[in-house]
Amino acid sequence: VSDPVQHADGLNKYTSYRVDVRPPSATPGEVPQDVHLMNNTYSAVLRRYSDFLWLYERLHHERAGAIVPPVPDKQPVGRFSPAFVEDRRVQLERFLRRVATHPELADSTCLDTFLRADDVIFQAAKHAKTGTVLASHSQSMMMVMAPNAVSPNKKDGLKRWFAEAKTSMTGDLVRSPDDDLFEEIQRYIHGLDNQMRNVSHQASGLVRKGKEIANGMFEFGLAFNLLGQSEADALGDALSKMGQTADRLSVLSAEHAEKEMAQFEEPLQDYIKTIHAVKLALQRRHEKRLTYSTCCSEVDSKQTSLSKLRAQIGQESKAYTTEMSMRRAQEAAEAAREDFAATSQRVLREVDRFKREKAEDMRRTVLDYIALQVDYNKRMEEVWANLIPQLE
Repeated sequence: VSDPVQHADGLNKYTSYRVDVRPPSATPGEVPQDVHLMNNTYSAVLRRYSDFLWLYERLHHERAGAIVPPVPDKQPVGRFSPAFVEDRRVQLERFLRRVATHPELADSTCLDTFLRADDVIFQAAKHAKTGTVLASHSQSMMMVMAPNAVSPNKKDGLKRWFAEAKTSMTGDLVRSPDDDLFEEIQRYIHGLDNQMRNVSHQASGLVRKGKEIANGMFEFGLAFNLLGQSEADALGDALSKMGQTADRLSVLSAEHAEKEMAQFEEPLQDYIKTIHAVKLALQRRHEKRLTYSTCCSEVDSKQTSLSKLRAQIGQESKAYTTEMSMRRAQEAAEAAREDFAATSQRVLREVDRFKREKAEDMRRTVLDYIALQVDYNKRMEEVWANLIPQLE
């Protein structure tokens, strides 16, 4: 992700970014990454922030239950300052790299569309209704409609929403053998979230105090410099050297605070966002469970109606219609069951991967923080030690 360019479309102002896709072998000497892109050729497209949001939302839809990497938050003000644009560019590139190497997301159709589709096809994909799918761009780069796909009926959608809301309120959800395991996962994630937020809060406090120390050392050095100017001979010279040393320590402390923010505070904040992504994956499973439960309730309701109609004379026509409706409901329930099962298994795989990577990420973050503190204190000690001979 590179070359941010600002555009003005009437009153609408936005920033576009150039997104380049290079095959793993394109960079000499670089170790190829396991990137499962549909078309392993070079491409370059222009995308804006809302396009990245579309990709984020589509990944949740296409691969429900996957832990989708977080995207940078929206910014209501200061969106066009050079510092903000560069920071967002870095975060958007990090998001894309994580998606491109994600075992559950790397081969998704929407990612290939985002990376390779031209403006016409991409805009069609963004505004496509439910039931529309994109063919692989490596073959045709053309958008096609799924067989028998129709625009969703608003009335049916409203009825489905009420049915799912009723199922949710009554708590009449289907049970699965993994329910106890998922409840344990939810408790684990909830506890981890609270603990990480506490650690992040303390880390932010350390960074803030580090900046205060840097400012304090600057004021301390300034005071000694002024005091040295008011004194003569050796005393004034010694006081000035003390002030100069404090100035150098102020610079070191400011640099250290910036490094703490980049290497410790920001990784912790990013990790909290990843934990939120795990919560979203669990929420997607709950939604699939709710849909499956609602479908099962509809099958039971139609089965009851069919039994009553069959027991009545002269209701053969209604019984036949109800039977056909029940069969369609059974097919929908079976599809919902398979979707729920697939989502559940994906969540289990993702949580297992999350736990493994969490251990390594936390170990690396802590080691980096320790090394940062050791280096900072060594440099501080050297500056103070160099001052002693000058004052003796």
